[in-house]
Parts: sequence; structure tokens; C-alpha cells
Amino acid sequence: MAYLKKICIVATVPVALRAFMLEHVNKLAETHSITLMANGSEADVAGMLGENVRFLPLPIERQVSLLSDLKSLVKLYRIFSSEKFDCVLSIMPKSGLLSMLAGFFACVPVRVHIFTGQVWFTKKGIARIGLKKLDCLLAFCATSLLADSPSQRDFLVQEKVVRANKIGVLGQGSISGVDVRRFKPSLELRHEIRQSLGIPEGSIVFLFMARLTHVKGVLELGQAFKQLSQQLPHAHLLIVGPDEDGLDVQLSELLKSFGDRFHRIGYTQKPESYMAASDVFCIPSYREGFSLATIQAAGVGLPAIASRIYGLTDAVKEDVTGIFHTAGSVAELSSAILRLYTDAELRLRLSKSAQLRAHQDFSQMYIVQEMHRYITSLLSRVR
Repeated sequence: MAYLKKICIVATVPVALRAFMLEHVNKLAETHSITLMANGSEADVAGMLGENVRFLPLPIERQVSLLSDLKSLVKLYRIFSSEKFDCVLSIMPKSGLLSMLAGFFACVPVRVHIFTGQVWFTKKGIARIGLKKLDCLLAFCATSLLADSPSQRDFLVQEKVVRANKIGVLGQGSISGVDVRRFKPSLELRHEIRQSLGIPEGSIVFLFMARLTHVKGVLELGQAFKQLSQQLPHAHLLIVGPDEDGLDVQLSELLKSFGDRFHRIGYTQKPESYMAASDVFCIPSYREGFSLATIQAAGVGLPAIASRIYGLTDAVKEDVTGIFHTAGSVAELSSAILRLYTDAELRLRLSKSAQLRAHQDFSQMYIVQEMHRYITSLLSRVR
């Protein structure tokens, strides 16, 4: 039996492996031996395991915990040293830093981290400096790096976190691309979801789909809709995602005037259903590496209202697939909402362009092939 080169893929939480790495694992496992590591159990990655894919639990916390982080680092070093992986591939900040450090000391030949946004981008003072230095350390310990958008790559180079010749991007951006068989318009799903939520067919639905955190700008979105409530008689706001910062109470208060035109759904494993039921995708974030959800929504035919920040400037093409506003500007966000609410022809034009661009430039099949080519090329230099 031919020797299969060994790849270890590390994430802090299993959901990141399922959301971003599933298709990559399936493709890489055709010609490599894959080990998945995250803070969880085999049940958390059900459907990913197979003949050449196994799972090892890694106790690791998302938040900073020096003692716990040191224990995780030592465990990773021991596993890497004993398993003698040919490649370590990491995603998420904490697992990335610890994996690249452990891989460096264990002399793993190929060490790759995927940057998906910088926590320090919105920080100031000592916190920004400290977190940025950790990314510099991660970049130093890696042999190669990927960013999930060209503008994020340029930002990291400009900030001197990494040299330009050490970091790349798959295609035009994204980690895993859009499954065009799944993310496409569906009248059946549109009717089903609208009926279940009591949304009339003639209504215009604005969708926010992300973790509810301050950095995602969801409160600013709520403020914009509060200001516009009298001007949007046929608009509905649909917010989908887990509340990680305890913002539901504030949102409910902000959107009292919207009454039954405000709809709240928690975490879902069927985002395409709520996208199909909507007309406009809103992503007023302060920080994004790329935003896969924006491209997935585009695949369903949703134009975007997005903040003008790196990452989103790659996911959205201005006045072609969406409209930009300054991050944090409720006035500009309100103006963009009103513009897409009142201009049906513009919505239709942006919708068609968004779907075409998502399917042509960000298809999952293409991105997965690019990742396989990238990793295979790096491993070809390993004896």
C-alpha cells in the first residue's frame, strides 16, 4: 500500500471544521491521511470521518487562559512529535497560534494557517499591539499562510504582519466557496419560510445572518430600522444567528415599532432556507475576513448592504452586487436600506449580478480544487 502523507487540520471548535473544511477534508482524504483536532468529540464531526480521516480531541478554550493554553500547546507538541505529520493546517486564531507554535517546535515540515479576520483590527492601545504581535508570532512560525480575501492579505502585508511572498488567497477569496447546488433561489423554500413566519408574499425582507455580537453591527442595524419604521411599511427584518453578546433584549427594545415585522431565529443549519425567503442581505460588520455568508446569500440572489471594510470589499462589488456604507454609520446604513427598499429595479439588477458572480467566481468546486492544488504543491517538497 502506498504511503499517504499525513495532514493534521486543527480548529478551536468542531463547528469550524464542519462549516469551512468539510469539502476540503473529503478531497484531501482521497490522497492523504487526515487527522482532525478540535475541542469536542467524534460525534461533533459526524459525517467527516472515514477510511483516511480520524479525530483527536483537543482541550482548547476560545478565550485567553494562560494555564489552559499552555497545556494545549504542550499536548499539541507531543502529538505532532509522535505522529510526525507532514503538514499542519489550522483555522481560527487560538488554534492557529498554538498549532503553528507546536508545529514549529516539533519541526513539522509544512505549517499552514488560514487567516479569517483579525481580532485586533477593531482594538486600540495595548490590546491592539499585543494581539497584533501574536499574529506576527503565528506568521513567523508558519511556513505558508492563506488569507480568505485579497484585501485581508493586503492589509496583513501593509501592517507588516507577514511578507507578501508568504501569504496567498484561494481564487478570488473565501475558505470553502459556495455550494451552488445548495445556495440558489428556491420558490418552494421562499413560500415555506414566509408562511411559517407570517410574512406576506409582497413584503421586502431584509436578512441579517451572523453571530449576534457588537462587532457584527447588529445594534446599528436595529437603530437604522427603528429610524425608518414609518418609511418601510412593507419591510420585514429577519435576524438569524446565536446571541453571543446578550443583545436580544436591546434589539427587541429597538424594534418595538416594527411589531410583528421583526422576526428572530437562533442558530440554524439551513441558512439557505432563510436566504431564499429574503430579498436583501445586511452585513454592517466592523470586522470581517471575507464573509462566506454574504457570498452564499449572493448565490441565492440577494444583493448586499455591507460596511466598507477589508474582506467585505471582496465579497461585495460596489453597485454591481451590493451597496456599501461606512462601518458604524447608522445614517449611511439607513440610506442604503431605504434605497433598496424603494428601488425595485435596482434590487433586481443587483440580485442577478450577485447570483452570477457567486456561481462563477466562488463556486465550492473551484475553491476546493484550489486548496487541494495548494496543499499538494507544498507537500511535494517534503521527502
